Amino acid sequence: MREFLPTPVPRATILHLLELASRAPSGTNTQPWKAYVLQGASKDSLSEKVCQAHDALRDDPALASEYREEYDYYPEKWVSPYIDRRRENGWGLYGLLGITKGDKDKMHAQHQRNYRFFDAPVGLMFTLDRVMGRGSLLDYGMFMENFMIAARGHGLHTCPQAAWNGFAKIIMPHIGAGDNEMLVCGISLGYADESARVNTFRTPRVSAAEFTTWLD
Repeated sequence: MREFLPTPVPRATILHLLELASRAPSGTNTQPWKAYVLQGASKDSLSEKVCQAHDALRDDPALASEYREEYDYYPEKWVSPYIDRRRENGWGLYGLLGITKGDKDKMHAQHQRNYRFFDAPVGLMFTLDRVMGRGSLLDYGMFMENFMIAARGHGLHTCPQAAWNGFAKIIMPHIGAGDNEMLVCGISLGYADESARVNTFRTPRVSAAEFTTWLD
């Protein structure tokens, strides 16, 4: 979901969701996840800092060298069919919102909604100790999906966001993360605004027959 109501989420509920998420499997039970929960002033302050940096990047693209992801979430070079799916997804969302190709101001504003947590009352940042291997990112994916499914079970919605990753140099000191930690991603949590047009968007999926090979 990409638009939330301001309705608060009780701390006990958030903690319960994290407890449920922690039952995710991990290699040799390493449990590599670490969560930071932002609400109120801490959340709003982080949003302001990152939105200012995002605006500065738009005005001076040379600043991009200062804002790098700590791990490669996306490929360095896009190829088909992945680039095709990415474009289909992006233009499907923008088309729904009436954002046309080349309308850079509206694109920038919509992308910046990420850094407002889409107005959700709760934002979470997840980190990983740098000593851990790539397998821990697989563990993390299961942990996060557990959290997201548990949220739905409690009438809540989420939006996982890798969009934050490039601004780790701002986020990590803000949340008090140690030098040994790297940012994995963020999540917005709250009650979805069901009346928001953006929340009617459904991402397409290829059929299982397309990605499955049967070996008898």
